[in-house]
Amino acid sequence: MESDSYDEIDLKILHALHLDARVPFSRVASVIGVSDQTVARRYARLCSAGSLRIWGLADPSRLGQVEWLVRIRCTPDSAGDVASALARRTDTSWISRTSGGTELVCRTYAPTPADELLLKTLPRSARILDVSAHCLLHTFFGRTSSVITKLNALSPDQAAQLRLPTAPPVDPAKPVTLDEVDHRILALLRGDGRAPINQLAAGAGVSHSTVQRRISELRESGVLYFDIDTERARLGLQIRTLLWLAVAPAHLDSTGAALAEHPEVAFAAAITGARNLYASVATPSIPAVYTYLTTTISTLPAVQSFESSLVLHTIKGPAGIRSPGSDR
Repeated sequence: MESDSYDEIDLKILHALHLDARVPFSRVASVIGVSDQTVARRYARLCSAGSLRIWGLADPSRLGQVEWLVRIRCTPDSAGDVASALARRTDTSWISRTSGGTELVCRTYAPTPADELLLKTLPRSARILDVSAHCLLHTFFGRTSSVITKLNALSPDQAAQLRLPTAPPVDPAKPVTLDEVDHRILALLRGDGRAPINQLAAGAGVSHSTVQRRISELRESGVLYFDIDTERARLGLQIRTLLWLAVAPAHLDSTGAALAEHPEVAFAAAITGARNLYASVATPSIPAVYTYLTTTISTLPAVQSFESSLVLHTIKGPAGIRSPGSDR
C-alpha cells in the first residue's frame, strides 16, 4: 500500500467500484477471491491515504440543465484570481489550467443556454483575452465510465458478475423532476457515495426502504451517477491532455464512438463550435502524448484538424475544489 503504484488487488477493487460504486464488499471479495476483511481494509486505507474518494453526483443534463465547456484565455497574472472565482461557484466543475497557465477550461451548466451568468462573476481586475463556450451535445465516454475500466484488472467474467444491470433507455428530451427527499439523498451521497443506508435514511428523514428505492430510481433515470476519484499517477498516467478536434459532421458519431474505445481516453463528447469533438486523454508521459497523436488519432480518417493542450493543474473536480498540487 506504500508503493507508488496500486497493486493487483487494489486495481481489482477500484475496477469493481467503477462498475458499481455501492457494491457490497462481500460481493467484491467473493468475485476476486479474497476475504471481506481484505476488501474493507484496502478500501479504508485507500480512502485514508487520499487515494480514493467516491461521490454521488447528479447529471445536470437529466435535470433540464444545459452543459457547457468554457475556455477562458487571460493574462498570466489574472489566471489565479479567475480560477478561484470560478471554483467558488456551485455550477462549475473540472476547472483546469492549461497552455502555460494562460488558459482555463471548465465545465458549467445553466437552466438556459447563457454563459453570461458565469462571466458576470469574474474579477473586474482580470484581464480576459478571449472566451469561447461550447455546448456539450453528447457524451461518448465518461461520467459513469473511467480509464480504470480499460485497464482490465478484472476478467470479463468477473466484470460481468459485478456490473450493474443495464438500465432502461431514457429520453434525453424529458428531464427528471426531483422532490425534497431526492435532493436530501443526493446531498448526502455527494458527501459520501458509499454512505450506509441507515445513515442516508436518518439524514433524509425517511425509511430504509424509501432510500433504497429512491437510489435505484435515480440511477435508472440517469440522474445519479458516481464519481470515483483515484490518483492517476499511481496508475502510471501522470499526463492529462485536452483535445479539440474538427470532424466532418457526417462522421461525428462514428468518430466519437471510435475515440471512446481508445485506452487513453478518459472523456469524449460532441460539442458545438468549429472544433466539434472534445476529449480528455491520460498518458504516462509527454512522449506518449506524441505517440498517441501520431499513431492513434492519425488513424481516424474524419478528423480534419485538432488542437491539444496539456493540463498543468486541476483546480476543481466534479465534487469540489482540489487541494494544492492535486491533479487527478
